[in-house]
Amino acid sequence: MSTDTLPADRAEIADLLTRLARLIDEKRWDDAGTVYADDIAVHSPRGGELRGLDEVVAFMKRAEVAGEHTQHVTTDLLVEVQGDHASAAANSLVFFHRDGQAPHLTSGLRLDSALTRTPAGWRISEWRITLAWTRAG
Repeated sequence: MSTDTLPADRAEIADLLTRLARLIDEKRWDDAGTVYADDIAVHSPRGGELRGLDEVVAFMKRAEVAGEHTQHVTTDLLVEVQGDHASAAANSLVFFHRDGQAPHLTSGLRLDSALTRTPAGWRISEWRITLAWTRAG
């Protein structure tokens, strides 16, 4: 693969993680296939181990809290691309809030993912979320 594609791949993967954060914040669960592979494996403190797009989407819908919103801020992105596979690591701050109110809960997460290039673009095939800290109020 030409090294000319590496910046484009890195940019597409950064965009993919931003689209995932926005998808979660906007509760667009049915769009999960635009960021996750069909055989996605998610490991998280809240959901445990989830396998497959249908299971992940069902969990996201069940975990929704009425009246609560989130704002995900993803930063410190590191991407390594090798052909049609890549890994990405990042930090994420998540602010939980209600309309017009300051956050009542804030969390710091570490995100690690494996990605695969598909005909539709890069997709996350494995997503590992590790809680670094949480603060109420």
